[in-house]
Formats: sequence, structure tokens, C-alpha cells
Amino acid sequence: MAQLDQLTPGWPAKLNVVYDAMVVVMGAWLATRTVVANDPRYTTLILIGASTWLVGAGALRLYSPATPRTTQDQAALTILMVIVTSLILFVWERVGVPEQAAFSVTGFGVICFAWMVAGRYVVFSPLKVIGDPVDDVLVVGTGPVGVATWHALTGHEDAPLLRRRRVVGFLAFEGEVAHRGLKAPILGRAGEVLDVLAKRSVAEVYIAGRTLVHGHEMQEIVRACEEVGQPFALPLHAMSFERARLLGGSDGTNDGFLHYLSTDIRPMQYALKRMFDIVASAMALLVLSPLLLAVALLIKADGGPIFFKQQRVGLHGAIFDMLKFRSMVVNADAMKDKLLAQNEMQGGVVFKMKNDPRITAIGRFIRKFSIDELPQLINILRGDMTIVGPRPAVPREVALYKVWQRRRLSVRPGLTCYWQVGGRNEIGFDEWMQLDLKYVDTWNLKIDMELILKTFPVVLTGRGAS
Repeated sequence: MAQLDQLTPGWPAKLNVVYDAMVVVMGAWLATRTVVANDPRYTTLILIGASTWLVGAGALRLYSPATPRTTQDQAALTILMVIVTSLILFVWERVGVPEQAAFSVTGFGVICFAWMVAGRYVVFSPLKVIGDPVDDVLVVGTGPVGVATWHALTGHEDAPLLRRRRVVGFLAFEGEVAHRGLKAPILGRAGEVLDVLAKRSVAEVYIAGRTLVHGHEMQEIVRACEEVGQPFALPLHAMSFERARLLGGSDGTNDGFLHYLSTDIRPMQYALKRMFDIVASAMALLVLSPLLLAVALLIKADGGPIFFKQQRVGLHGAIFDMLKFRSMVVNADAMKDKLLAQNEMQGGVVFKMKNDPRITAIGRFIRKFSIDELPQLINILRGDMTIVGPRPAVPREVALYKVWQRRRLSVRPGLTCYWQVGGRNEIGFDEWMQLDLKYVDTWNLKIDMELILKTFPVVLTGRGAS
């Protein structure tokens, strides 16, 4: 049950899964309706279609992304799943029922995509708003402005429902008395915002203060959020309105706040970057499938699980499960504590050891040529990672970051970046962090393409690998 809740959190997501599975069944039936009633083998085809969809949706976390997805991102993954399911059913029919060839790939694809998109955006998007909250947020301010902010964000009956969010806690300004209407815990003072953010990942910080009274503290919080790359929001008006609306205002200010990011958004380039991630990772998984299968069999023959799943820190501190081919002995994490004194990475935050005794024979080969990283193509499809971006760190490493180093979490982590093409383990930790921040501050599609092209010779030669 816990696994089901992880893959489909909340009743709207579970209802969406049932709906999509029914659409797949309906699409497969309509795409073969001329013969399905007279040939029981097509019942198997329909069941294979539904099973393929459910397994693929679970692998891609189609209904429960670890990090937020845009509408275009979700639509692209839906298209990918429809294409994969269509091709599997097409191949199965050509092999299992060669004399019929009645299955229409185009008909199945159009039916499924149209009905799924219509259901998702007409029915299930509104249901999500009244179901589970979308994001966790932190509110700075425990007075009337803080309470009003809580009402607006959580969809209280006295406030219009905009985009429902979960308020994980409040921070109090100096001299501020907690209002009795607060419905979440007070986690500390406003000056402790960095300590709270280090312990709790939130999508945004709402600075709910009065400029004339709390202006200095609000400015300090803005500086702190900018330093670590944390999105934040400031009050749009000095007054709170129940009915009045800003003339010509955009939907982005409907909650009464102006929203800020510490990174250059570049929406068009970001959309193209995400589309490239989806297409490139899907094609790579298809082309490299013989290699992936061979490596999986070699690891299995060595004993133990094929994959190594480890929690990593993603965009704005979100935790996700990163996939790798297992290259170490099964009890590698337990052995690590005994080897910490032999850490060769300057700075002591990240553990790197050239002749690590935990690495298996096959593991040493696949690590040298970065083959162990290939399962992360699934993480890229899911949206947890991107092809080009800072490498994702483990939570206990992030806990040791200096304040300025935490800004690398303001972009989505990736497979390759400046550190990978610049020497990997030959580069010290602080220089590594500086290279990541260089990418955070300057990224564009041209830089991404250059880094991808530089990655190939590094991978093929195994330069800088441990």
C-alpha cells in the first residue's frame, strides 16, 4: 500500500490511473474492433496494452513526479508512453496474430492521447487542486499578514482557491506576536531562515511582512534566499483585498505576492532543453538497450541486485531516488564509514577514493567509462534530472555545504557538467562547486551542446574516473 501511495499519491492520482488504463483498453479495442470480437487472442493484446501502460507509468512516475513538471512536460511524457505502448502492441500482433494485421497504431495513438489529455486537463487538474496540496512552502511572518497568506495558499473557505500549497511552518519577525489563527508550527525567528531551509526543502518562501515595520528583516531574508538560490515571494500590496483586483494584473500575482527566482528563467530555452532531455534519453535507452542488458546480466552473474538506488538531492532540495548500475559490493555504505579517513577529495564533503576496495571487478570497468550512470536516463525521463546540470549530491553531503555552495541546488541536477569534462576526480571540491555555480549563472542551450560534445571523449577515454 505504501508503494502504491508513492506512485499515485492522493485519490485524484489513483482515479487518473484507473481512467488512463480504461482509455488504453478502449483504444486497443477500437483499434482492432473489426476482429477483436471473433478472436480471443486480441483480448490478450488489450491486457498487454493496459499492463504496458501501468508498468511504464510507474517507471516514469507519470502520476507522482519527485520534482514539479510543466504542462508541456507532462504532455510530452504522455505522448512518449502512448508511442511505446502502440509499438509494443503492434509488434505483439505481428508476431502473435500474423494473419490478421488489424491493429491500427495511428488509431490507437490518437484515441489514447486525445482522451488522456482531455481527462487530465478537464477533470483531474481541477481535482488535484481540491485533493492534495501541490508544493510545500514556508511563510515568514506570524501576524495578520502571515495568517492571510496561509488562508490564500491553503484554499481556506474565506479566501479564493488559487494554487493550493502546504504551509510547513512559520518564522516570526522580531517582536512579532504569533496570531491565534496560525494553523502550522512556528519553526523559529526570521533570522534563522537559512538554518530552517537547510533542514527542510520547500518550493518557495513567502515573506509576509509589512515593509514599513519589517523592511530591514525582509531585506535580509531576500539576500539569504538569493544566496542559496531559493525562490521567494514578496507582498504586492501594502493592503489585503477581498474583491478588488490589480487592473491589468497577471495570474502570477493573484495571491497578492510578487514571485522571484535567483536564476535566469529563459522559458523558451528551458522548454527546448526539457524536450531535448525527453527525446534524447528515450532514444538513448532504445539504442543502448543491448549494452544495458549485457551489463545487467554481468552484474547479476556476479551476485546481488542489478541496480543501486540511492536518495539524492534535486531541484531546490527535493529528494528523489537516483538509479545506477551497481558497481560496488552489497554492503558498500556500511564499509564507507571505515574508509572516511582515506578520502582523497579535498574539502572532505564528498567521498572519493581512487582504489576504493568496495568496487567490484565489473564495477571498475563500468565506472571508468561511466556506463554505471546510464540508468539515470530513466531519471531524466521522469524529470528528476536533466542531461546537462550539476551532479546530484547525497543528503548528508548537502548538509555539510557552506551557504554559498547550496545555490547549486537552484537548478535541476544532471548527468554531465563542467566538472565532468574538466577532470572529475582531479578537481578539488571547492573548484567543483565554483564550476557548478558558473553553470547556474550562465547556462544556455549553446553551453549545453558544447558540454555534451566534450563529454563523449571524456567518457570514451575514462579520463578522471575513479
